[in-house]
Amino acid sequence: MTAMEEFAEYYGMPSWSVTNAFRVLTRKKPLEDSNESKLAKVLSAFDLTALGIGSTLGVGVYVLAGEVSKQYAGPAVVVSFLIAAIASIFAGLCYAEFGARVPKAGSAYIYSYVTIGEFIAFLIGWNLILEYAIGSASVVKGLSTYLDQLCGNPMSSFLGTHMPLNIDGMGAYPDLFAFVVTILFSLAIAVGAKESTRVNNVFTMLNLGVVMFVIIAGLFKVSSRNWSIPKSEVPEGYGDGGFMPYGVSGIIKGAAVCFYGFIGFDCIATAGEEAKNPKKSIPFAVIVSLAMIFLAYFGVSTVLTMMLPYFEQDEKAPLPHVFRINGWHVAEYVVSIGAMFGLCSSMMGAMFPLPRIVFAMSNDGLLFKFLGDISEKYKTPFKGTMITGLLTGILAAVFNLSQLVNMMSIGTLLAYSMVASCVLMLRYEVDDRRESRIVANGRATGLEQDRPSALWRRIFNLNGQTVPTKQTSRIVTYSVTLFSLWCMVFSQILTKFEEDLANVTSFDGIKLVLGIIPLAVLLLIISRQPTSGVKLSFKVPLVPWLPGISIMINIYLMIKLDILTWVRFSIWIAIGLTIFLAYGIRHSRLRQREQRNNSIAMMRDCSNSALLGGQENSKYSNEVPLILMHSTS
Repeated sequence: MTAMEEFAEYYGMPSWSVTNAFRVLTRKKPLEDSNESKLAKVLSAFDLTALGIGSTLGVGVYVLAGEVSKQYAGPAVVVSFLIAAIASIFAGLCYAEFGARVPKAGSAYIYSYVTIGEFIAFLIGWNLILEYAIGSASVVKGLSTYLDQLCGNPMSSFLGTHMPLNIDGMGAYPDLFAFVVTILFSLAIAVGAKESTRVNNVFTMLNLGVVMFVIIAGLFKVSSRNWSIPKSEVPEGYGDGGFMPYGVSGIIKGAAVCFYGFIGFDCIATAGEEAKNPKKSIPFAVIVSLAMIFLAYFGVSTVLTMMLPYFEQDEKAPLPHVFRINGWHVAEYVVSIGAMFGLCSSMMGAMFPLPRIVFAMSNDGLLFKFLGDISEKYKTPFKGTMITGLLTGILAAVFNLSQLVNMMSIGTLLAYSMVASCVLMLRYEVDDRRESRIVANGRATGLEQDRPSALWRRIFNLNGQTVPTKQTSRIVTYSVTLFSLWCMVFSQILTKFEEDLANVTSFDGIKLVLGIIPLAVLLLIISRQPTSGVKLSFKVPLVPWLPGISIMINIYLMIKLDILTWVRFSIWIAIGLTIFLAYGIRHSRLRQREQRNNSIAMMRDCSNSALLGGQENSKYSNEVPLILMHSTS
């Protein structure tokens, strides 16, 4: 037996071939899963909205506006937040449609499982585990550091003296406070989804209350002059003054940074199986939470830049700083307390989806089974929650996470891109029932792909085909793939305009135009294909243009990440591939279902063969006497 044959036998393939390998890696989860969920359906639209706001808003509202206004955009930070919000809403609408299609735990993981296949779904799920684990660890580390500084650094002084680590790449000391807080939050989440969301709702409401206090209190100290400071009064190195001191390029750079302030709303989609009415509440929660987050960022950044000139902002703690400058010490302490609530709500929002992703993957057989066991008492994946909490606590206690924060972004942006791609593929998927009905009625609408016609007529659907078929579905799949690949090339061209707009030449402009044309043509090809007739409670508008723009933005931001982030990301992917090949591909529920179906079909074929064989034997036994008679005569 050859190595290839052994591989095929090991992974349950009848014989080794490229076709069989591709089939195994791209097997898809049925869109309608008849299995009843074991998770308790207790979350309302309000709970999901509060979860999205708490996870996304967090402490960013207390830091981001000051940093972006001082370094990138000046008072035009409000425009940067607007651009980032629009880009985030594009991704949010794609999540909302999938929430209406697939109300299951697992978010982008389950979405890619039903559209692209098992292998890509595993990679997306594995990336989401990385995103939420590092996100939770970084938030609890921030909470520990913030509280330590607020109290005069007693914890860092004591632990740094008595328990130093002195290891490169790790923290200066084991952060025991961060570890304990992580375990407590994990326990709160494991006890029950409703109970943990009640705690999150309290943190989120208090956080929003503090944001409202900042906006209203700040309005009494605003001055429009801070949005039109002349260049002569601006210190060197802080632009040209006015509303856009760093120009259009500064606004775009600021929008790229602000975009990360909207990351986190996707945790809403992970709670699909625990929502009371997921097909309506998930789209509602995604859109409302993003709208409220934008209003919070917009209001705070407006007040902040009108209370104090942009070049005098404190990058690390702008809100306490601006109130301190104005002599409002009570407001300063209120903001500090609000930051604590923001960190707690971010912590809950980051930790809540992690065990849900693990549960979905283990339930599908791609991760170890015990991680998906549902507690009879709490109706939650108790073991998976506590184990992921333990690992997150160790990360927060031992490692220096400053170098790992970018890894959160790359996993999230990849998930956003995949969800937008899945929306396109599902919108134009083949509709077997409509096609078969048209064939049965003898109408030619669904059969035009069989007629000989020019390739370009089929690509642009000039025959006027109205029912999606396998051919039109393949055209969309190939177009989405080519679009994503070309986005990587176009991102390199676009980087020149962002980083060095003043020195852009006419040749650069020609390259930009030539780079846009293939993207527009590919989206035009997709738009010409017939769409699926599936009825949904929510659909993304302006398909394929809106999801296409979302893919472009996400890939552009991924290309901007540094090379070390891609190296660390590759190492994480290598670990995941090892688990998938050693365990997941063999224990996949889809593989087991296929084996059962194949066994049943084989037994049916054997019984039919036996029946036919019996009839042949009977016929032969009847013919024997005639043959003997003929031979004797």
